[in-house]
Formats: sequence, C-alpha cells, structure tokens
Amino acid sequence: MRKRMFALGLCAAMAVGTLAGCSSSQGTSATTAKSQEEAPSETGRTEAKEELEGSLVFAIWDNNLMDYIDENDMVGKFQEKYPNADIEVEKIKDDSEYWNAMKMRTSANQLPDVMFNKPFTLSRFKDYLLDLSDLEASKNNELASGYAMDGKVLGVPMTAGYEYVYYWKDMFKEAGVEVPTTWEELETTAQTLQDYYGKNDPDFMAIALGAKDEWPDYPYMEFMPALQGGNGQNWNDMAKADAPFAEGTDINKAYNKVYNLFSKDVFGKDPLGMGNDQVTSLFAQKKAAIIALGDWGLQNIQNGTDDISELGTFYLPVRDSKNDPFRVIVQGDSFMGVTTHSKNPELAKAFVEWFYSEDWYPGYINYVTSASSMTNFPKEKDPILAQADEQQPDKELVMYDGGGDDFQAIQNEIAFDYKKLGSQMFTDGFDLKAELDGLNTKWAEARTKLGIK
Repeated sequence: MRKRMFALGLCAAMAVGTLAGCSSSQGTSATTAKSQEEAPSETGRTEAKEELEGSLVFAIWDNNLMDYIDENDMVGKFQEKYPNADIEVEKIKDDSEYWNAMKMRTSANQLPDVMFNKPFTLSRFKDYLLDLSDLEASKNNELASGYAMDGKVLGVPMTAGYEYVYYWKDMFKEAGVEVPTTWEELETTAQTLQDYYGKNDPDFMAIALGAKDEWPDYPYMEFMPALQGGNGQNWNDMAKADAPFAEGTDINKAYNKVYNLFSKDVFGKDPLGMGNDQVTSLFAQKKAAIIALGDWGLQNIQNGTDDISELGTFYLPVRDSKNDPFRVIVQGDSFMGVTTHSKNPELAKAFVEWFYSEDWYPGYINYVTSASSMTNFPKEKDPILAQADEQQPDKELVMYDGGGDDFQAIQNEIAFDYKKLGSQMFTDGFDLKAELDGLNTKWAEARTKLGIK
C-alpha cells in the first residue's frame, strides 16, 4: 500500500496547474458496462469483479481510520476482491488542511477519486460528487437519504453521532425528581435539584456547563433551533431569510428557552468561571447532577470516577408538551463520496460498496467509539448511552446540517457566534431581544452585500 502524508503548505507552494503532489491517480479506465458493476451478495459480502482495474486515491484526515487501515491491511483486503486495483491512501494532517487542499484541487480538476465530506461541505462540493443512490451501501445506510441533495446521495456517512444528557440516577431519586421529557420539566427538575443540594453545598451545580470555554453550550445554542422545528437544515434556511431571528422563528423560540434556563441559578454561582474539563470532573464527583455532552463525553466522565453504576442518560427534551414529537439530533459524519474527477468512477464506487460491506465495515465500526450508520451492521450502544433510547423509544431523528457556504459566509461577515452568544447570556444586563433584533439587521445587510438570495 502506498500512503502519503503531507502538509497543506507543500501543496500551496505548487502552481495550481502543476499539482503533482496533490493529483489524482491516472489509472486505467474502469470498465463501465452494467454487467460489471459491483453487486452485494446475500451474506452482505461483495462479489469480486476482476474486470475492474486501475488506481484510486482515497483522501482522509481521520487518525483513527488511518490507524485501522494500517493495522488491518485495507488495500490488501480490497485487492483480494479486486486484484487489478491499487489504492493510494492520502492522509492529510487535519480537517482544516483537508478542506483547504480540496478547495485548491477542485479548481485544478485534481480531486481524489474518493473523498470524505461533512454535512456542511456536501453543498460546497455537490457539483463534483457522483450520485451514489443506487449503491447498496446507500440503501442500507440509516442517514444517507436524509442528507441527499436534489434527490441525489452524494456521500455515505461512515458514522452516526448522538448527543446526550448525562445524569446521576441516585441524585435524582434522593431529590425526588424524574427524568424530564419536556422543556418545562427540565427547568423544574434543574431548579429542584439546585434547591435540594445547594442548601448544603453553595458550590453545587444542578447543571454543569463550563461556559468559560464557550463551546460547551453547543447542545443548547447550536442544536436547539434544529430540534425546535425538527429542521436539520435550519442554518441553511436562515441564509435565505432577511430576519431569521424574528419572533416566531425556530431560533427565536429556542434561544428564549435557553435564556430562561440560563437565567436561573441552576449552573452554580459562577457559570463563566469554569471550563469544560473542570465541570466534567466535578460532575464525575457528583458536585453536579446533569451535564449535556456528545457520546464522546462518556469516556471523560468515566475517567473522573471509579463508580458509574448510577450514571444514566436521557435526550435533551426541547418539546413544549408530551403531545409533541420528541426530537433527537443525529449527525452523519465522514460522508464517503466519489468525485467527478475520478478516472475510474466504477472502481471508486466498487470501493465504497466494499468499504461498507461485511468485508470491512463491521471491524472498523467496532474499532471506534462512534455509532454505526448502517442498518445491516448495527452496533450495540454502551449500556449507559442506550438508556436514553429506552427513555424515548419513539424518538424522531433530526439529521443535523452544520450550515453550508451561504450560511457560513453570512456568519463570518457579521461575526455571528452562537456559542459566544450563549456565554453572553450569563452576563449581567444581557438583553436577548435587543441582541436578536440587532442580528436581524446585520443579517439582512450581509445578505445584500454578499449577494445571497
């Protein structure tokens, strides 16, 4: 297997027309006859198609995936089915350099054969990605169709990410509260916990946040607008409006809920005085009863305590009443797609099909902590995380998109930072209505200036 690792600076130093170090492989053209397309067998394995031949460049930034590829001879295994194929795995330092490199290579017609995307970059590269709707990998993926653009599946997400609220069951029981299932219940539960434990411990936090770092408020400030209306494309839809923060909009409703919660004394006496690491450690020591984090947060909590027997999870209850759908954020990640620059598109599609087959995917998904995105290869959740699903077996999934190029252009133009805005809600004299009115004015001006319609 050939593997390249390079820094963006190396590529940037080259003339765009001579991106030799960043170019896609010039392999033999693959056979395109329908009869030679890859077909999955009934066992979930892929059938060998020796007719397909050529070279592929597979560009990634994920260190965990690179380690697994190295340890498990991915290329060798693929060549057992496709002996006339060669794959060059191109490892780029991190996702920031990855996007810079892909942007440059788009202009030079030198995108790799197979690339990854995030939800918010699919729109950026949509004109350079082939439709994978007909692949069995797409059909068996729980999220792929939900992220389709213009009816086309442009990438197959490798993993699914969920957000949780972690809590101590014994602390809830002692304080006489139940797991909340509406936003009002969450506010009441938090206040009851604060009053019960805070009377003897002035440093107690019903909800641990770590607002000093700003980013830890993302479960509220980033995801709640999408949960409010069940619209994972909320940020992109906002880019089409002049007054997206107006009264009655999803983001206005969500941020008013957040502000009401943040205005309570349930985050301790100094919410802005501690960062995420500190409050996670305090939560692990039961100096707080609730903390909202992704599935990755479980390991951090476990590292801070010797006893997780009373640790439980539920999903953030944004709904107004129990008659409303219980919505849960899910994010597809690492969308594997085939580019229009590929000289061997059928071989590249065969590689995607193989990657998500029994020959490769089950081993990888069990290697990482993330949840499976494939319905035919489910991954059992950690028992602690699974408790959230038991609480809400009829949950409605909202497939979250982080906002495409238009949203990000406006966001950058007016310096809109929802995480910073959340931290500002803890400051004295903060006026949410004035802040949202000001954002509406800036938003409309930015759309005009940038020519976004």
